[in-house]
Amino acid sequence: MTDAIGLNALEQALRALSSRVSSLREARSAYPADPRSTLDAALAELDTARELLESSLRELRKAPKRSGERESGSQRELKLLRQVFRTFPVPVVVLDSSGVVRRISAETSRMLGSPAGYLIGRSFPLLVDVSRRAAFRSHLMAVQQGGQSTTFQTRLAHQGRAHTVQLAITRLTMPGEPQEMIAIVVLPLEAQVSGDPPGPVDRSDASLVMAAARRQELLARMTRLLLDEESLRQPVTVTRAARLLAAETADWVIADVVRDGVPRRAVVLGPSDKPVTELVRLVEGLKPLTAPAVAHVLTGGSGVVHEMLEDDSLLGEAPGGPPLLRVMGAASLLVVPIQGEAGALGALTLVRLRDREPFSLADLGLMEEIGAHLGLALRARRSFQTRSQAADALRASVVPRSLPDIPGVEAAAIYHAGSSQVGAEFYDVFPVRDGWGFALGGAAGKGEEAASVTAMVRNGLRVLSVWESDPVEAMRRLNHALVAQNSGMFVMAVAGFVRGRRIVLAGAGHHPAALLQADGGVRFTAGGGVPLGIAPEAEILNEEITLTSGQTLVFYSDGLVTSQNDQGEAYGETRLADVLARCAGQAPATVVKAVEEDRHAFSSGRVWDEVVILALRVV
Repeated sequence: MTDAIGLNALEQALRALSSRVSSLREARSAYPADPRSTLDAALAELDTARELLESSLRELRKAPKRSGERESGSQRELKLLRQVFRTFPVPVVVLDSSGVVRRISAETSRMLGSPAGYLIGRSFPLLVDVSRRAAFRSHLMAVQQGGQSTTFQTRLAHQGRAHTVQLAITRLTMPGEPQEMIAIVVLPLEAQVSGDPPGPVDRSDASLVMAAARRQELLARMTRLLLDEESLRQPVTVTRAARLLAAETADWVIADVVRDGVPRRAVVLGPSDKPVTELVRLVEGLKPLTAPAVAHVLTGGSGVVHEMLEDDSLLGEAPGGPPLLRVMGAASLLVVPIQGEAGALGALTLVRLRDREPFSLADLGLMEEIGAHLGLALRARRSFQTRSQAADALRASVVPRSLPDIPGVEAAAIYHAGSSQVGAEFYDVFPVRDGWGFALGGAAGKGEEAASVTAMVRNGLRVLSVWESDPVEAMRRLNHALVAQNSGMFVMAVAGFVRGRRIVLAGAGHHPAALLQADGGVRFTAGGGVPLGIAPEAEILNEEITLTSGQTLVFYSDGLVTSQNDQGEAYGETRLADVLARCAGQAPATVVKAVEEDRHAFSSGRVWDEVVILALRVV
């Protein structure tokens, strides 16, 4: 069929071709084990389709439309031929001289899963398998220059569909076009569909709403992950975010972060269905700024999306090798900044392969939002760590790392922080003239201010005890200092100096100590006194105890006896006495552990205020 044919004959030939193509499809489905005969017939039909297309084009050339003329019979034929092209039963694509799609038939749109409007203006070679892309461009150029038609077998991949196809490439001249163009007839030989069944991608309102809902769900999951306490405490924020993105929306995820002003590669995750490869290790070792797309985002501060990759050098090249995107088999790329207050804190790079739907502008908007959230999480973690370090320093100033060895005395203590990150309770054991001293107490308040007052009391007692041999006098002088500070806070405390078996106590509004007898009996000291910092001449309780063998003196914070169970009942001193009675003759370490375990069981593990228990026994 070398000459132009009339429209009636063309329509009849198209109907016959459509019928034969349908029969071949049915044969391929019915006899999958014998593809040879079906393939040979399909190739013959491909030649027929190409000849029909050439005849149609010759008919088109006969009907140029002149300006100002009414629609003639030729123009009506032109419209009919355009309709014939759109309904052609074989996939057909028309390219300009640079390989950009100019026309596309409905059958091609159905096969590739995208509407014609999406593919027009795209570079057709981007659909060709990367391993054969260079060869395809050469065939394309040969047809343009020599005019001889050719066939070319390859894979086309788009929207999660991968087709092994035979391409028939021919040069043509279209009416109204200043340059010659290329027509490609596509014969599918084998199709592989990932995920969704074959057919056009659903672009309905319901589909778009579902896609938006999935993006919103991903954003919500990312936010929950970034707000998790582990993400704030440990340097795992970027890694956990990258893992979520790799599991949900990309084949490759690369995260770069800026440390000390230098971008550094933090995470590289390859396809989840493949083991860690040398390529992953290679990407991990590359500097982020060698990737033009990453460098652009880090310096420009805005994200970029490449729905169909035309430049495979956007992520740089392997040392002495091809571009990374080509080795990855990438089809779509998205890079967004990890936003900071004064510039990018890093960049997220996402890559999808050819068997997945490409990234869109909606994906870019979602990832830019995730990049902003990730930046907030990184800044929050740094602030949290700074505050944690400050809290650790404050806590170290109110709680000793370990108790010293006291000659003739066994000592043990337990401290549990309350709901506040920085505690207001303290305990201490320290040397004094001719003996040892100890102290326990806490400011009436929470947070850093209360902790700082508590630290001042603890360290003040240590300093004053160098000159004062009586803890009562040391507490009085400390009280004057607190009143002069006018902090508005008062401190309940108890201090004691140990010399041999004799203990001199000074109380300032603190709970009385419990004295555990060798036979299991329990009695409480007098306690009392006025808290420090209320009045210049506050009353300080003075009490003296001589411990005998087997006796244990137990001090405790308000947080112990005020702990509550599920019914709102307080732990109280009666329950404390019952527990201590069962610990007669036990070492101080055993005693404090038993009390804490009982409190833990009583309150179901909840701790509101700091729990401090200090036990002393003379040996």
